[in-house]
Amino acid sequence: MQKKGLVNEHRQNCMLCGSELLYSQNYKEQECVYCHNKFRTNVVCKNGHYVCDKCHSASATDVIEEYCKSTDKTNPIEMANEIMKHHRINMHGPEHHYLVPAVLISSFYNLKEERDIKNEKLKIARERAKKVPGGFCGFYGSCGAAVGTGIFISIITESTPLSKKGWGLANEMTGRALISIGKLGGPRCCKRDSFIAIKEAVIFVEEHFNLNMYDYKNYDIICTFSNMNKQCLGKDCLFNTAN
Repeated sequence: MQKKGLVNEHRQNCMLCGSELLYSQNYKEQECVYCHNKFRTNVVCKNGHYVCDKCHSASATDVIEEYCKSTDKTNPIEMANEIMKHHRINMHGPEHHYLVPAVLISSFYNLKEERDIKNEKLKIARERAKKVPGGFCGFYGSCGAAVGTGIFISIITESTPLSKKGWGLANEMTGRALISIGKLGGPRCCKRDSFIAIKEAVIFVEEHFNLNMYDYKNYDIICTFSNMNKQCLGKDCLFNTAN
């Protein structure tokens, strides 16, 4: 069974893995781990990771959008994993309300080989997600990660308030994600809730669109952010390393 874990964000050295940065007199072409553009640089970490200056200083939503525009990955959990390693992505925060639909949109259109459409849909998702404020889960009873799955479905079905099938699917998707998130209970954890929402969306897409984003039945999601979350559920969390 394949296991994928998350690592803590790194504010020193390599922002991806925390390893020491190596400096050389010689410049070599390296690919940025986030935007996947290539640059000539003399700085990489011990594990060979390189982050360009633009990605190093980008906002959280910029990081999410640029990563999803450039990646050809199809597993949304892997995408979320890599994005969450960036130092701009906080342990908790409304950026997760965009992260969820962004990785799902990227997966969906990468599988369909429709990159141009993907980039436009990512912009739409960003505009919609920014209207979902932080704390929405506790104050409105509607977790932003779950709302993100509804945003995703509404975008791929081009749904409006006057639509029939798309309207129903988008609301059903949000409801299913909310039920799964609610069953585990609080307090909030943006990482846990995002993983639950993404997995529920993957199952939903397989059922309604006959598209398999990843083998969710044989793919364990393991979170290692626990030490950064004072409200972590510990062994009661689905993704805790003790399970």
